[in-house]
Parts: sequence; C-alpha cells; structure tokens
Amino acid sequence: MSESSSNSYVSLNVDVVDHVATVTLTGPGKGNRMGPDFWREMPVAFERLGADDNVRVVVLRGKGEHFSVGLDLAGMGAELGVLLAEPNLAAERTKLHDLIVRMQRSITCVADCSKPVIAAISGWCIGGGVDLITACDVRLASSDAKLSVREVKLAIVADVGSLQRLPHIVGQGVARELAMTGDDISAERAKRVGLVNDVYATQTELMDAAYSMAKRIAKNPPLVVAGIKKVFEYGMGRPVSEGLAHVAMYNSAFLPSFDLREAIASFMEKREPQFNGR
Repeated sequence: MSESSSNSYVSLNVDVVDHVATVTLTGPGKGNRMGPDFWREMPVAFERLGADDNVRVVVLRGKGEHFSVGLDLAGMGAELGVLLAEPNLAAERTKLHDLIVRMQRSITCVADCSKPVIAAISGWCIGGGVDLITACDVRLASSDAKLSVREVKLAIVADVGSLQRLPHIVGQGVARELAMTGDDISAERAKRVGLVNDVYATQTELMDAAYSMAKRIAKNPPLVVAGIKKVFEYGMGRPVSEGLAHVAMYNSAFLPSFDLREAIASFMEKREPQFNGR
C-alpha cells in the first residue's frame, strides 16, 4: 500500500501508511496547545479520514514529549475576550454559545469518525487533551503521562466532552472526582480506573504498541470494524434489549459481504484472509 501525507493543516500533521493514519497534534508551544487552528481543522481532517477508503485505523498522538496541555488561552484570548467583555448580554452570550458548540464538534468528530481511533498519550494530557482522548476508541499511555480534567482550576465547567464521555469510561465516582478536584493523575492510576488500556515504559514502546494494535485492527474487514463502532455507540446509555435489537437489524442488513465469503474461504483453505471492504 502506498504512503501518503497531508501538510494542508496548521495544527495537525496527517500521514497514512498501510491503511493506518497518524494524526499528530502540532499546536503552538511544547504542549501542542489547542488554538483557533485546531478547533477549525479537526472536523475537516476527521471528515476526510472517515471518507478515505485507504484509511482503516487512526492513531492520534502529540508532537514531541506531550500529548496536549489543552486550550491555548493566549491564542483564543482575542475571541474569548470579546465575548466575555462588558456588556455581556444576549448577543454576546449567543456568540459564546455558538463558539462552545463549534468547539464541541471539533472533539465529537473523533467519536463520530467511522474509523477506530487509538490515542497514544505521553507527557501532559490536560483539559482539552482529556476531552479529546475520551472521544477515542482506545487509549494507551507511556509511563510519563499525566492527565488532568483541569478546567475547574480555570473557573470553567468542562464543556467539550469530558463530563459526558468520562463517566462511561471510568464511572461516575471517578469522573466527578477528577472534574471537581482538577487533580493530576499518573498513567498508572489512569490504568487502574480504566481511563487507559495499558501503560508502556517509554514513548517508543507506546508508539510501537499503538501501531501494532492499529495494524491488527487494519487486517480485519473494514466495514465490520466500522459496524462494531456503530453498534457500540448506539448501545451507550440504552438498555441491553435495545442494543440487541439494533445489532440484529444491523447484521440482517450488512452481514452478507465479499469479506464474509473471504473469511469462510480462507478458513477452509487454511490461509490468511485478504479483506477489501466489500
């Protein structure tokens, strides 16, 4: 499979090799801050990745030592300053509401992407960084990772995804503790509470593990992997009975495929299957 890359973004780098896309956060500063470019470019990038048949899995990482230290307050200062200045009445509050909704879309686009997304977390993952990883399907970390739902320290109710997604991952008690204290937690504690799947000694080992998992997923039938993600998302917050009814209808519609024939044929012929997403 050919290698391709895109340099059309300011806050991101996107590279695709052998069906695995790497999205690297490249925001300003050493901590890959999330400024105006990030909030504008994320939905565009993930819409393109979702529509690209050459992409089967996405690995999301930060450039350098850190995943992301969250919101770029300096970069967003002009926009937020105008909205928070006096007079702060209906017009200003409507614009602030619209800004928050746009920022929410920049995180939700990851959860909505039809391709599975693996977060590779190293160094600091703060505020918006936690919002972002909770929208991913799988989270892996290096031992130096530190995570924090930091918004409370800035007198902000976290508003782009952590309070909605984190309880489904770690439970209400831990989610409320993290959001209300703003405490930093280590990679090991993040693993204990289920926020990350595994912790690796070094960043190199982390990336090796992330790409190994991505390649294993990419070998599977891509439409089936996308279907698994859809069925998981549908079942969130719904009774088991509704989830079962949904997957019964889903498979009734989408089970027949060339990839199913290939799976059966490869089993009978005792060879590795070659799935092509048909």
